[in-house]
Amino acid sequence: METVKLFDSELKLMDIVWDKEPISAKEIALIAAETIGWNKNTTYTIIKKLIEKQALERTEPNFICTTLVKKEAVRKAETQSLIDKLYKGSRKAFFASFIENDMSDDELEVLKKLIEKR
Repeated sequence: METVKLFDSELKLMDIVWDKEPISAKEIALIAAETIGWNKNTTYTIIKKLIEKQALERTEPNFICTTLVKKEAVRKAETQSLIDKLYKGSRKAFFASFIENDMSDDELEVLKKLIEKR
């Protein structure tokens, strides 16, 4: 299945489901209320949108939700979208931005080891 575009609120909800699936909508609403501060109606609206996008599946009894898209596939698509939008598709420019500005020596060492393993 082709990866769907998810908004930030949808990604927050998907993170809950990816972490706990299969999970009831009621449980999702409780976790979202506690961790994000959403009310039940907001959570159920986002669940409905995710079902319409075919990112989530709902089964009965108990309105059990499971994901239809893999977390890694969504991460890959979102990362590529960011690189396309901010770095004109250049992965080199994307990595250069972090290496030059935002990475500690320890993080650089870990990245270096990851590259060497490849």
